[in-house]
Amino acid sequence: EVQLVESGGGLVQPGESLRLSCVVSGLTLYATDISWARQAPGKGLEWLSTIFSGGSDSNKDSIGGRFTIGRDIGTNTVYLQMNNLKPEDTGVYYCVTGTAQAVFRGEGHRGQGTQVTVSS
Repeated sequence: EVQLVESGGGLVQPGESLRLSCVVSGLTLYATDISWARQAPGKGLEWLSTIFSGGSDSNKDSIGGRFTIGRDIGTNTVYLQMNNLKPEDTGVYYCVTGTAQAVFRGEGHRGQGTQVTVSS
């Protein structure tokens, strides 16, 4: 059974950082692309970043280099390091199996999400 469990969200002030984690079970990261996506209040799911099975990554331009995706093969965990957070980054963050297309199409496995709130 494939499971993805996100953690690391919370309430932070603008300019602060958070590191989100996604523990993946039932799949190996060597063979699976994993993406991070978020859903802001009242909006649809937005793709942010993908780490491909080979280890390279692709990121949404509008993130502006503030977010970095990474992984730990030993613990089957994918991370999203988020720096210089802004109020518009508020939302529920999900990890999703697959690439940006999977996010756009609502396909793949998805975790329960972790809430990120950026507010002063």
